[in-house]
This record gives sequence, C-alpha cells and structure tokens, in this order.
Amino acid sequence: MSIVVENIVSFIVCCHRYAGKGRLLLKTTLSSGVFFLCIALTANAQTPDTLKRTTLEEVTVSAQRTPTETRTAAPTQVVDAEKLEHIGALQLSDALKQMAGVTLKDYGGVGGIKTVSARGLGSQFSAVTIDGIPVDDSQNGQVDLGRYLLGNSAYVSFSQGQEQGSLLSARAYAAGNTLNMETAEPQFWPGEHVKLKAGTEVGSFGLLSPTLTWEQRWSKRLKSSFYANYLKSDGDYPFTLYYTASHDDSSSVERRKHSAVWMATADGNLFYTIGDGNTLVTKIHYMCGAHELPGPVSFYSQAISGQSSTEELAFVQSQWRVKRERWKLQVLGKLRYSYDDYTDTTAGEDIYNDYRQKEAYLSASFQRELTPWLDLNLAADGDLSHLKSNLEKRNDVTRHTLIAVAALHSRVDFRRTKLEASAHLLFNQVIDRVNDLDTLPTYRRLSPFLSLMYTLDEGTSLRMFYKMTYRAPNFGELYFFQLFPRNLRPEQAHQVNFGVTHMQQWEWGSLQATCDLYTNHVNDKIVSKPTNNMYYWSMENLGIVDILGTDATAEFQVSSFQFHLNYSYQRAVDHSKKESKTYGHQIVYTPRHSGGGSIRWESRWVNLGATLMVVGERYSMAQNTEQNRLPAYCDLGLSAHRKFDLRLGTLNVALHVLNLLDTQYEVIRAYPMMGRNWKLSVTYDF
Repeated sequence: MSIVVENIVSFIVCCHRYAGKGRLLLKTTLSSGVFFLCIALTANAQTPDTLKRTTLEEVTVSAQRTPTETRTAAPTQVVDAEKLEHIGALQLSDALKQMAGVTLKDYGGVGGIKTVSARGLGSQFSAVTIDGIPVDDSQNGQVDLGRYLLGNSAYVSFSQGQEQGSLLSARAYAAGNTLNMETAEPQFWPGEHVKLKAGTEVGSFGLLSPTLTWEQRWSKRLKSSFYANYLKSDGDYPFTLYYTASHDDSSSVERRKHSAVWMATADGNLFYTIGDGNTLVTKIHYMCGAHELPGPVSFYSQAISGQSSTEELAFVQSQWRVKRERWKLQVLGKLRYSYDDYTDTTAGEDIYNDYRQKEAYLSASFQRELTPWLDLNLAADGDLSHLKSNLEKRNDVTRHTLIAVAALHSRVDFRRTKLEASAHLLFNQVIDRVNDLDTLPTYRRLSPFLSLMYTLDEGTSLRMFYKMTYRAPNFGELYFFQLFPRNLRPEQAHQVNFGVTHMQQWEWGSLQATCDLYTNHVNDKIVSKPTNNMYYWSMENLGIVDILGTDATAEFQVSSFQFHLNYSYQRAVDHSKKESKTYGHQIVYTPRHSGGGSIRWESRWVNLGATLMVVGERYSMAQNTEQNRLPAYCDLGLSAHRKFDLRLGTLNVALHVLNLLDTQYEVIRAYPMMGRNWKLSVTYDF
C-alpha cells in the first residue's frame, strides 16, 4: 500500500508543478499521473517477487515554451495555437487583428496583399521571422503576410522595440519590431510514433483549403513534421460602392472582379537532439501560387483589370543550438529562391515583368555568463541578396548586408524586488552593386539600445526602453519598378517606451494587463502607396514624423469564460516643414484610435466565441481633408467549435461567421473589404 501512496503523492506534486505550463503540458501530466496510479494499484495486488521484476518506461513531460507578455522590458503580444483556432485564423495576417498598436494594411479578399506596421513606423521596420530566422519578399519590397499559413504554428508573437530571448540574431536586434511565427514541435505519448491530421476549410466566395499534417517520431532523438495545404478563392464578393467620401450620397452594390487566387504550400521540419543541450532544427518550405490583381474602384465605375501575378518561393533553413552551464551558442543558416512575375494585358501593349531573387543568410549568436548577475551577448549576421529582372535599367542588383551587435544583460535580486537592465550597440552596413558596379552609396550606422525592468512584486512590473533603429531603402523601394531614379534617404527612428504590467491570480480566475506609453521620432520616413494597381507603388521621404501613443491590453479568465481587450491611440503627424499644407497632419492610413476584444465560453457541449475589431478614421492622402477621409468601421465575428472524441481519433468542427453586421469598409482607399462571410472547418486527428 505504501507504493500506492507514494505514486499518488508523486502525481499530485507533478500536477502542482506543471499546472501553469500550458494546456498540452497539463494534459500530458495528468495522463501520466493516471498511468502511474493504475500501475501502482496493479502492483499492489502482485506478489513481492513479481513486484521486484516490474520496470516502468521512462516518460518525458515537455511542452513548447511561449514568450511571456508581462515579464519583458519591451511590449510583447502572443497568440497561441488555441487562440488561433478560436478566431479562425488562416493566414499570418489574421493573427494580428487582435493585437494592440498594430496596423494591418489589407487590400481585400483572401488574395489581397497584407502588410503590417506598428506604432506609425511602417511595414519596413517590422522584421518577419519564422522560427527566429528572417523572411523577405521581392514583391513590392514588403512581406505579404497572406503568403504564410498558420496550420503548423505553435504561436505567433509580436514584439515592439526589441524581441526578448537569450539568443537573438543580429537582424532581430536591428528591427524596430518583430513578428515571429513559431513552428509547432511534435509531441508524442509514450509508445506513440505517428500522428496524422487531415481537414478542410470551405467558405464564402469559393474558399477551399484542404490540409494534411503528418508527425513522426523516428527515434528517441529524431522527430519530423510535414504540413501541406492548398488554398483557392474566387474572390468575387459583393460590396457597396459609395460615390462620395462621406458615404452619405448615392451608392450601388457591385461585385469584386478579377480577384481570384490559388496557392499551394508544403512545409517539412526535422527536429534532432544531438546530445544533452545540443539540438538541430531544419525546415524546408515551398510555395507557389497565382493572384489576379483587381483594379481600384472609385466613383461610378470599377476599373477593368487585366493584371495578374504568379509567384514561387522556396527556402531551406537550419537552427543549431548548444546550451552549456555558463554559455550558449546558436548558428542560423538559410538559402532562399523566389520568382515573381507581373502581367498587364490592358495597357495597350502587354506588359510583362519578372523578378528573380536569391538570398544566402548566415547568423551566429553567443551568450556567456560573466558573473551570476551579468551576461554578455554577441551576434553577427551576413546576408547576400541578388535580384535580377527584365527591366531595361538597373536589372541586376546585389546587396551585401553586415550586422554585428554586442549586448550586456544584468539582473539584480533584492529582498522583494528585482531589477533587470539590457544595453547593446549595433553596427549596420549595407553595400549595393548595380549591374556589377559600385555606383551607389554605402549605408553605415551605429545604433544603441537600453532597457530597464523593475519588478515590484510577484505580479507588477515597470518597464522602459530606448532604441535607435536605422533602415536603408530596400530593393522594392529602389529597384523593382520602372520609375527611376529613386533617390530615397535611409530612415532613422528613435523609439521610447514606458509601461507597467500586472498579473493577478485568484482561486476563481486570473487577470493579465499591460499599459504602455510611447513616443517615436522618425527622420526621413519613407511612405509607400499603391499607384494605379497593387503591383506598382510610389515611395517618398516625408522628412520628420513624430508619433505619440499608448497601447493597453487586458486578459481576464473566470470559470469557463475568457475575455481579451485591447486599445491603441496613435498620433502620428508630419513635422517636416511648417509652411507645408500637411504640417501637423496625421500620416496616411494610420488611425488615431483602434481596438478590439474577444470573449470565449467553453463547455462540454460546445465552445462559443465572439471577436470585435474597431478602427477609427484614417486618411488616404497626406492632407487630412474630408475628401481624403476614410470612415471608421467595426468588424464583428462569431464562432462555434465542437470536439468529438471517436474510437480512432478526434473530430473537430468549427463554424465562423465573419463581419456579421455586413459592414462595408475599406482599409486602403478604393480596395473594398469583404462583407458578411462564413467559414466551416472540419479536422480529424488520428
């Protein structure tokens, strides 16, 4: 009987220790405890001789760690896999709609280009990474978030100012903010070797998205995952065409034309444990697709568009990590190839442009514990990018980028409080060669960073940071288009943030809240706008832009209810020239007020949820006139999810109704968004 008691106590201790580590970890811990308990009861009925010969298989309890939101000096927001499923997120852009301080530029429909900017800095300051390794995109010089799907993701995180972590690439140090999509690492029960998940998603306007996920444990040290998806949409949704900017005059109901899209994605991952604290992760990713590019709509007509693009993207990347008692090492490597072509059959003479880009990226990061309270971090990145196009001028461009950083991180524990401080100095160098000639200037800059975090007690912390971010004009802004020359100056941003975080737990619920005040000062800010279509963009330097704002988030959980709220205020104004007509005006497509929220109710029968996104007035041009004003809008969505436990697996069924109120709005002028639409998802895990 003593063995029974011993195993029961071990089970309770295990539950207590891992209860806060996530849903998967808790499920694994409870199941392991029940497993041991059953063995203990069986063993109690055996004879002593039989008991001596009984051996138990070793069980490892693990879960993928997600970044914290309240214990970081720089504001960080995380959407885990459970939340992604709750909101019905399909593309990477869908994960950003419930984040504070984030402005998502969406050109409508499943296939419309989707880019992100934060706190008025613009999308070029946002580094998009997959598993900590940066991605790039030749089209428009911006990362189209619609190209990356979330079906195999553990979480999506967005860090303002400085991403948190012990081993960061130099590119992560250099970014103004970082959007990271982390691949889910396979988790297996003892004795389990294969997991399969198949499903499909159907919805309004011809949406079809079948998915297959295969996870395999080959040995104790080697695991793999494979994810494949095909996505198509007709994109022919109805919309209301307003004839005046105020939306108070005449209007008509039209239907979006030439907006179809298809995309195929395959993603393979290998997870290999070389030894204790020594891991290697490799990803192979391939995507191909085609987009019809709809023309802008205005006044009494919808432009007939014969524009389309096809794309192909392939990359292989690896992450090698070594962890020892007093030091850590990380090496990242990546090879990428992308192909984009643009066709226009309505310009009198057919236009065909193609762009081929190759990239080789290598990064090394090292952390050393100098003393129990002081760490040294070193990182260096080298990137070689080559662009070749069929344009007559500047059709062969090579860019050499070198980024190096030295950082110190200190932590001091007092009796009841704790102080953490970080500082780094970053060197950035960019050299371009056009048609094999060094005819353009070399960009070089030193950029500092400082952050402080003071923990008052177990639940409350104060934080601040200052960062100077330097960004040279990229390929898209300088070379990808027919309009030359483009004498753009590099941007330089000064970011300052002061914030407070609070976390509280009770027997009946929990609260997690953050509030941050920030100011950004940008010199020579580059603003991009589409011209007569979504492929050709215009860029210009504004001079000086000052941004003042606040971000606030709150998550509250009580019983079976979960609540999330966020609010953002951004005053981003042009301060270039006092005599200018745009002096003191809000910069384009940046709302003063925005926010949202979600609520979820879980029960044994069905899980119900609702999401709300509210965006205030914006302006489509530099002058804040009534003619250039875009009205505020509200987007409400509802969802229902039910899980069925079957003999050979689990069946998941989810229904999402988006834009329930059928709100007619535009994120970008002349590119209407979808009204009311629905999605039905059916997934079978076995």
